[in-house]
Amino acid sequence: MKFTFYKYEGTGNDFIFIDNRENDFPKTDVKRIEKLCDRRFGIGADGLILLENDTETDFRMVYYNSDGNQSSMCGNGGRCIVAFAKSLNLISNETTFKATDGLHDATIFENGIVSLQMKNVDEVKIEKEYVFLNTGSPHHVMMVDDLKHYDVKGNGAKIRYSDLYGKAGSNVNFVKQISDDHFRLRTYERGVEDETFSCGTGATAAAIAMNAIGKTNSHQIKLDVEGGKLEVSFDKVNDAYINVFLTGPATFVFEGEIEW
Repeated sequence: MKFTFYKYEGTGNDFIFIDNRENDFPKTDVKRIEKLCDRRFGIGADGLILLENDTETDFRMVYYNSDGNQSSMCGNGGRCIVAFAKSLNLISNETTFKATDGLHDATIFENGIVSLQMKNVDEVKIEKEYVFLNTGSPHHVMMVDDLKHYDVKGNGAKIRYSDLYGKAGSNVNFVKQISDDHFRLRTYERGVEDETFSCGTGATAAAIAMNAIGKTNSHQIKLDVEGGKLEVSFDKVNDAYINVFLTGPATFVFEGEIEW
């Protein structure tokens, strides 16, 4: 069996894309998906994403972590699939698609920047040392002083596997403030079980968390991640965050064929 694949990255968060509109990809083959994502024995990626037909929208996004398991929403993957759909001539510059957390609207601009509407956030749990919220995926957000030298993988894994989140776990984000509307972010991603260069739902969570705890009054927040720069904007109505948008580059890397 031979498949054509496409590699995209969004601020260093990289994905294998497969056009599965014919529904011939072995979606339950966890080990195979894991191997495809392996950086030594496969193509190499933080995750694999299938583009599928949908009766109500332009297409459906099905996301797998690099461990081969289907997972919750991926913000950078969502931006990249918009660029992928445009390359397949499925869309022009605007689209609505379906993902595991519901419908998403998006716009792709001529410079390759994609603005993706994320889910509304109705609840932000504020604790003394951290904030927890779900932006399509669960996120633990905390501030640290020396972010540059912080052990993201070690400390992230401790929190991800702690009793705080049980078997399901959580993504973990470490944040340092640069200015009123500008933050630095590093993220440990469950499913990848390591630090990634960027996490879209994590950037969204960090921006909302910083507003919720009063570190910024801005509703348009810049975030520096390991792989580049993202921007998150939103409206706040009482304690809810609506019209949430994640904006940043979505870049085609290469395409190829793989056979098994």
